[in-house]
Amino acid sequence: MTNKIAYSILELAIVSQGKTFKETLNNSLALAKVAEENNYKRFWFAEHHNSDAVASSATSILIGYVAENTNHIRVGSGGIMLPNHSPLIIAEQFGTLEHLYPGRIDLGLGRAPGTDTATAQAIRSDFMQAAHTFPNETNKIQNYFAEDNKISSVRVPIAEETNVPLYILGSSTDSAHLAAEKGLPYAFASHFASTNLYNALTIYNQEFQPSEFLSHPYTIAGVNVIMADTDEEAERLFTSLIRMFYGMLTGNRQQLYPPTEMTDEWRNILNHPSVYQMLKFSFVGNKAKVKKQIKSFLEDTKVDELIIASTIFDIEDRKKSTVLFAEVMKEINEELVHPK
Repeated sequence: MTNKIAYSILELAIVSQGKTFKETLNNSLALAKVAEENNYKRFWFAEHHNSDAVASSATSILIGYVAENTNHIRVGSGGIMLPNHSPLIIAEQFGTLEHLYPGRIDLGLGRAPGTDTATAQAIRSDFMQAAHTFPNETNKIQNYFAEDNKISSVRVPIAEETNVPLYILGSSTDSAHLAAEKGLPYAFASHFASTNLYNALTIYNQEFQPSEFLSHPYTIAGVNVIMADTDEEAERLFTSLIRMFYGMLTGNRQQLYPPTEMTDEWRNILNHPSVYQMLKFSFVGNKAKVKKQIKSFLEDTKVDELIIASTIFDIEDRKKSTVLFAEVMKEINEELVHPK
C-alpha cells in the first residue's frame, strides 16, 4: 500500500429507543459536522423503508439537509435503491443537488429494495422487473446525465453535463461484474454481508474496463467501527449492534437498545454463525486494537476507501468513536506515506 486510504461514513440514521425521528435526523447532521471536521471524505445516507428503527428513507432530502449545513464534505447515497425509483426522477433530484452543492454530491446505486416485499410493491408495482433490469436502469441514469442526451426526446436538462459520480453498490458478485463492465467505482456492503467480499473484489479488479469516468479500479468496503478509550467500553457499546442484528434474525426488529455489559451470553450470540457472518468485519476497541485490525483488513483487501457504519446508542459516544477512528486513519496514512 502506498496511496492514502480515504475514510467515510455510511449513515442509516438508526433510531435509538426514547428518541424521535427528528432527534435522530438532527443527530445525523451533528455526526456529519464531526466527520467534516475530522477529514472524512464523504457522508452517505442509506435507503430503508417501513421501519420504526431507521430514519433514512427520503435519501435525497437528507442529502440536501446535510449538504446545506456543512461546507465541503461530499454527501451522497449509499445508496439509492434504483428499482424503487424512476431513473428520470433520480436524475432530476441529483442534478438539482449538484447545482445547489457543486462538486459535493455522490450517487451510489443499489438493486435491493431496502424493505420487505409488500412495501417494495407498494413503492413501485413493477419493482421485481426493475430489479431484474438493474443494469438497464443504470444505463438510463447515465444517459440522463450525459451531454449527448440533449438531442433525446426525453431529457433531464438540470442533470445534463453535471458532474455527479456514480457508484455501484452491492453485497454479491453480480454487482462486481456490472461495476467492472461499466468502469465505475464499486462499494461492497461488507458491514453486513461478509461472505462474498473477497470474491467480489477479485472479480471487479480483474474485469475492470477503463471508462471516461475512471481509469483504474476504485473500491470501497463497508465496515462496522465502534471505538472508545478502552476495549471494555467499546465492547459495551457494541452490545447494541449485536442485539439489533440478533433481532433482525429472530424477527424482533426494535429501535436500538441502550448498551449493556458484554456478557458471555452476548459473546455466544455474536459467535452464532448467522450473526458472525453479518458482523465479521466489525472493528471494536481502543485506538491500538482497532488500528491493528484495520491495517490487517487493508492489507487483505487492498481497498481504496473504508466507509464505516457506527451503530451506537448515544450520539456523544458516536461522535467520540468517529473522532478516534479519524485519528487511527491519520496514523495509518502517515505510515503509508512515510514508512518506517
